[in-house]
Amino acid sequence: MTLRLPPTAPPAARTGHIPADPDHWPDIARLPRASAVRTAVARRLVERAFARLPLRIRTVRATPLGHQRTGHDSSVPTLTLHDPDAFHRRIGADGLIGFGESYMAGEWDADDLVDVLTVLARHVDDLVPATLHRFRGAWVRRRPRADRNTPDGARENIHRHYDLSNELFALFLDPGLSYSSAVFDPLPAEPVLLPDAEFTAAQHRKIDRLLDLAGTGPGTELLEIGTGWGELAIRAAARGARVRTITLSEEQLALARRRVAQAGVADRVTVEPADYRHVRGRYDAVVSVEMIEAVGAEFWPDYFAALRRLLAPGGRVALQAITMPHDRMLTTARTHTWISKYVFPGGLIPSPEAIARESTAAGLRVTHDTGYGDHYAETLRQWRTRFLREETAVDALGFDPVFRRMWEFYLAYSEAGFRAQYLDVRQLQLTADDSEATR
Repeated sequence: MTLRLPPTAPPAARTGHIPADPDHWPDIARLPRASAVRTAVARRLVERAFARLPLRIRTVRATPLGHQRTGHDSSVPTLTLHDPDAFHRRIGADGLIGFGESYMAGEWDADDLVDVLTVLARHVDDLVPATLHRFRGAWVRRRPRADRNTPDGARENIHRHYDLSNELFALFLDPGLSYSSAVFDPLPAEPVLLPDAEFTAAQHRKIDRLLDLAGTGPGTELLEIGTGWGELAIRAAARGARVRTITLSEEQLALARRRVAQAGVADRVTVEPADYRHVRGRYDAVVSVEMIEAVGAEFWPDYFAALRRLLAPGGRVALQAITMPHDRMLTTARTHTWISKYVFPGGLIPSPEAIARESTAAGLRVTHDTGYGDHYAETLRQWRTRFLREETAVDALGFDPVFRRMWEFYLAYSEAGFRAQYLDVRQLQLTADDSEATR
């Protein structure tokens, strides 16, 4: 396992609350350079923002900020600052990237991390006064050009996330290894950890709905863009389809091939290392599950053009895509975020408007659209609960405490986005403009 993180200039070394290897975690092991003025401004902005939010902020050296509540109020989530100076310095240097890095360093914690992050997600547009929005460029960074999803760049970006370790993903995913939103029936009424069989059933329900949208049945020639670990391809083959599935992940490729063979469908499923831009042929059905988020806005026209080019007459495309509001997408597209730095380099979540625009430009039209945002929040809660209970196993795989806090923050941050309805996930059916196929 190799963790590839962007190098930084070496500021003065420090020892954080969470021991961090400076080679793997340069920006966690060392505090960033930030002027006293930037740190003071960040402190003032954070204090003013938190004071307007339904949060209780507790520090180790000061009276609570925010609503100045005393005692314990279980209805209000609490953020505890263990090192306020480091916390504000990181935000002063790197804005929201610094906020996430401060959590990775152990400089703050929360009694309920998802609840705290949900409050922040609901008020993301209000954290900085409108009069200061014009100075936003002083706290944000442009995305690195090295993260562009060119054919070589896309392979490297996929490698940095999906090739971490098959064993790591197996610790928190369902036994079918589906790494996308499940569809529950019904949604759990209480926050309980579902048995593996029930969680897999919810993932199969998601897959089956997509295969239905794609019109998958006996003899269907199906192309899957983004193999994952092969569960959708196996399930499509069980319907009698002939499946070609492509991936850029070396780890997923190897395991998906083994799983296809073990399922006894190797005669109907081909798993290939390939970029969607290089695939040729025509298919009755094209399915792509939460892969568009890894394409990047620059290459969305190429992606939708490929979908149209690969679709046989009368064929259907079934997509599952995470979405965000259009104005937030435009802002995020220009910004290097904590997620793009540490979790999904080169990634960008599209808006529904962007999907509709790119589809139309490619000669496709949306003929079905259903949202499952609350189902993704529950899926992420299931993953996070499983991940947290496997601390010893994660450690045994060679992942250190900084990684564990990073992954916990990633899962909680994502769950909060769906709980706040800042994010959604959609299942879409697309057909060619000249096709008579309808749902």
